[in-house]
Amino acid sequence: ESEDEKVCTVSWSDPHQGLASHIERYQNSPVMHPDVPEEWKPALFMSGIRVPFPLPTKKIKAPKVRTKKTEAKIVEKAAALA
Repeated sequence: ESEDEKVCTVSWSDPHQGLASHIERYQNSPVMHPDVPEEWKPALFMSGIRVPFPLPTKKIKAPKVRTKKTEAKIVEKAAALA
């Protein structure tokens, strides 16, 4: 699949709906830790321009690092649910 063939899809998010809910969900999430690359973090846009995400309200824990073994277990569980 080339870059030109990629398609963006939109879907309902369950259980989180709405901007405030998503900000609350991610504001203090490990994904907002300084060690996480910016391109992996949630982004907010206003009129098509990226705006800063609200700062965390508490200390952010570093994200857990997945090993190949734990990644394989996650994939195995997902396959069993499909």
